[in-house]
Amino acid sequence: MTGKTSRCAILILLLALAGLSAGGLTLAANPNERYVKPEGNVQDADAARNSKLWVLDFKFKDPRIIKVNVPGRGQKVCWYLWYQVINNTGEPRTFIPDFELVTHDTNMVYRDQIMPAVQEAIQKIEDPTNYYKIKNSVTISSEPVPPSLPNAVPRPVTGVAIWTDANDINPDDDAATRARKDKLAKLSDSNRYSIFIAGLSNGWAETDPIPPEKRPVVRRKTLQLSFRRLGDKYMQKSEEIHFAPPARWIYRGSKVLTPPVEPEKGKGAGPKP
Repeated sequence: MTGKTSRCAILILLLALAGLSAGGLTLAANPNERYVKPEGNVQDADAARNSKLWVLDFKFKDPRIIKVNVPGRGQKVCWYLWYQVINNTGEPRTFIPDFELVTHDTNMVYRDQIMPAVQEAIQKIEDPTNYYKIKNSVTISSEPVPPSLPNAVPRPVTGVAIWTDANDINPDDDAATRARKDKLAKLSDSNRYSIFIAGLSNGWAETDPIPPEKRPVVRRKTLQLSFRRLGDKYMQKSEEIHFAPPARWIYRGSKVLTPPVEPEKGKGAGPKP
């Protein structure tokens, strides 16, 4: 490689890194990990109401695929996301995560599941010495995430989100169930999807109800990570899943409900004549 070619390659790499940083994403010390720092939204001004808005940092690896023999369900292809949360807010924060995997080409929604057998298999790969003490979406909320001190080594808490496909055939499915599932979209059919992570912030905002509902829509500050999977559905490999930057902080509708809107006195249906 000539000196000129080498300088060009270095310049391209620096520009790529700058683009990632501009999108709220920085490379972690491990090249397989990505670090997302908090970013502001226009809704932030009113999002925290009477409390101070806080947002946790998020580190993750691209989703991976693992085959596990799940008790009562046979061998399953499971998707998982290894992640860490880092608290740079100065105070302990409780992280109650809500992970949703949404496919953009098959329009399916998958919720994170608690699966001990799968978590144990993942730990053998990601943390064989149990150094990180990987938690699931329930156990990670049992204790607040400790604050990391300025100019000190961060104090991350490590977790894993797990997804399986409810439309996959189970060994005990009868013929009718198998026939029905064969016609349904599968997670393995998707090549474009996003993972939405709520709970990293106390930010929330209300928007007008969507008719015929009368309650306002609650939108939470949420991290969106988008991915693409190469290859076909028959030869699924973790190496085929790639992050599609940038990471985005958005306000996304949630299932949290506000009290129903009561009609003002003197308005609404009056007594019948």
